[in-house]
Amino acid sequence: MPYFNLGSAAQLYYEDCGTGQPIIFIHGVWMSSRFFEPQYTALSDRFRVIALDLRGHGRSTHTPAGHTVPTYAQDLRAFIQGLALDDVILAGWSMGAFVIWDYVKQFGTAGIKGTIVIDESASDFKWPDWSYGFADLPTLTHILATVQTARPDFVNALIGLMFKDAPDATAHRWMFDEITRLPESIATAILFDQTLQDYRPVLAQVDVPTLLCFGRDEKLIPVAAGEHLAQALPQARLVVFEESSHCPFMEEPERFNREVAAFVQGLG
Repeated sequence: MPYFNLGSAAQLYYEDCGTGQPIIFIHGVWMSSRFFEPQYTALSDRFRVIALDLRGHGRSTHTPAGHTVPTYAQDLRAFIQGLALDDVILAGWSMGAFVIWDYVKQFGTAGIKGTIVIDESASDFKWPDWSYGFADLPTLTHILATVQTARPDFVNALIGLMFKDAPDATAHRWMFDEITRLPESIATAILFDQTLQDYRPVLAQVDVPTLLCFGRDEKLIPVAAGEHLAQALPQARLVVFEESSHCPFMEEPERFNREVAAFVQGLG
């Protein structure tokens, strides 16, 4: 299994399929590269498809430190440089979009050919002037306490919210197992940090084309958050997936893969 060495900080597990234009898929909070399996075979005949497990997630080292979005963006930078990648497409699902925006905030867009944002708003927190977040402070505090004391029930409910139609028992089981690979200490640390991030001031700096992929079912993220991004990002196009909730790449993989392929090929 391939791992990227961050030195004493962590070992990052990653999948690397195909050749050509590199596309790096970055998962959401508590998730992993395994969620992008529908993209490995469908896109790797035309592109180099890479999906990594962020530190503490999936099969990467469960290091106790560094669980902030800015640190994950620094890890991504080291990963891109370590693999000598250039003109990459960064595809971020949920918190993965935050990692992209923090990367741009810290390092700019040199070496980035385009970005793909999958079902994420500019902030997950309900600020006084921002209604598209999923949590205010009492809600976030409750979630953090629940993850520490009754995580299985919370994760089971979360999986149901991620899909328009509930996944079958086999799929639910592997997703539950993948999400709960993280110790509760890591899970609560990164959820707290990512929820309080606000990337509205960063969006204007994303001066490369962006494909926005949002599910019509709004159990987690409203389509209006995607419409906001379409207006705030300099070069963005919004695609709404009518039969999806938070995971259009899994719920409507054939259409999702077509949209991604067309977007990447359109960049030249």
